Amino acid sequence: MPEVPYKIVVGLEVHVQLLTKTKLFCGCLNKFGQAPNTATCPVCLGLPGALPVMNRLAFDLSLKAALALNCQIASHPGLPPGFTKWDRKNYYYPDLPKNFQISQYDLPFSHDGHLDINIHPDPKKGHTAKRIGIIRAHLEEDAGKNIHDESGRGGDTRVDLNRTGTPLLEIVSHPDMNSPEEALAYLDELRLMLKELGISDCEMQEGSLRCDANVNIHVPMESEPKGYAATPLVEIKNLNSFRSIGRAISYEATRQYETFQKDPVGYRIGKLLKTTAGWDDARGKTEVQRHKEEAADYRYFPEPDLVPVVVSAAQIERVKLEMGELPQAQRKRLETQHGLSQYDAGVLTAKGRAMVKYFEDVATAIGDSKAAANRISDLIYPALTERNEEIDQFPVTAAVYADFIKRTAALNKQDRVDLFKFMLENEATLDAAMEKTGIKPATFDETTLRAAVVDAIGKNPRAVADFKAGKDAAKMAIVGAVMKSNKGVPNDVVRRLVDEELAKG
Repeated sequence: MPEVPYKIVVGLEVHVQLLTKTKLFCGCLNKFGQAPNTATCPVCLGLPGALPVMNRLAFDLSLKAALALNCQIASHPGLPPGFTKWDRKNYYYPDLPKNFQISQYDLPFSHDGHLDINIHPDPKKGHTAKRIGIIRAHLEEDAGKNIHDESGRGGDTRVDLNRTGTPLLEIVSHPDMNSPEEALAYLDELRLMLKELGISDCEMQEGSLRCDANVNIHVPMESEPKGYAATPLVEIKNLNSFRSIGRAISYEATRQYETFQKDPVGYRIGKLLKTTAGWDDARGKTEVQRHKEEAADYRYFPEPDLVPVVVSAAQIERVKLEMGELPQAQRKRLETQHGLSQYDAGVLTAKGRAMVKYFEDVATAIGDSKAAANRISDLIYPALTERNEEIDQFPVTAAVYADFIKRTAALNKQDRVDLFKFMLENEATLDAAMEKTGIKPATFDETTLRAAVVDAIGKNPRAVADFKAGKDAAKMAIVGAVMKSNKGVPNDVVRRLVDEELAKG
């Protein structure tokens, strides 16, 4: 992002729909795509006399997420450890038939956590770690969905109540993010972690991950006690994709700075109320909708139909044991245990635990983690994308792929690609693919080839000098000379030998 004369300050409120079979307080199916208003009952519609019953799995999934976010679990002064209760949050929208939402207010079940993220100014040159504070993560029920007529012809708004009562985890961050890129890195890390733990599928297009961004800016001013002037806070809604989130934050920061320049005295936090704005993705701008309600406007009071919950130390330990290795720890282990670069470890972790296991099985079988990562990047990733498959559906097992790597090590990249493509398209073994395509490793004597490399190095002093001056690409002149005089030898082997000989001095 280009340099700007202010500091962007962003906090995110993320709502995550939990992977339960039924809703939070009733037995209605929690499933996307059902016919409108068919997954409802007296409880989620708030009919008189209907009483809620807590979904245990929803609470367990929320607890797992809270622990993964390093949150304290219901540690409230003057109350027993683990004590949490539920509250009614009152507001009147067409998609909330009860006119209140069961949520949490002053005693959330988790709070004061953090999530470590990686900032990538240039992904291939590594990353910078940053810790984002988590204010709270609490469980609540969702409202329904208003379906507006967007044709401009004044049609009716329809209300689908299927989503009413589905379990949500609301995760509220501190305003610790200072650019759209940091906000997206936070969301990427959060989504990966929640999907890997089986807490949510995080499908934004289905509404199971939704995000509101709280944005303002700090404009440096030496005359101010804090050294800056802060603009009023704006909460941006209607953010339906990661791309929209990044664009909205960037636009809103620019808009606030332009407004501040026109009124540097009056356009300040504390002088104007927090506002809620919608994001118009087609027009690429925010539109103010209303002034934001404060807690008193919601008239919170304890939910009388649900008993408080006390989370035990044994329950916390059980959930911790179920979590397994989290993405941040996994990246670090791949770097230290397998010698992968930050970039390669990040790409691998982002593809999920199943992909990491596949890599580790291949690396163990061939005894070379770097080669395993490179060959998986060359062939497996593109094939998964082309076939629209996950690694656990892929027909080539780790053992078969490890054998492929070992037996095709002497081939050039294009021959490996052609062989692997034939195997996938024809469900063929490697032997059958070699037989049908005629692609087989060339026979060569490595001692003779190494002598040719030494000879080429001696005949290309300019390339050697440029390489030693830091121009890594200069060595390709030596590689090309060897390939030209030794037709059919594998490019990868020549590169390895050139690297080894140049390293000798």
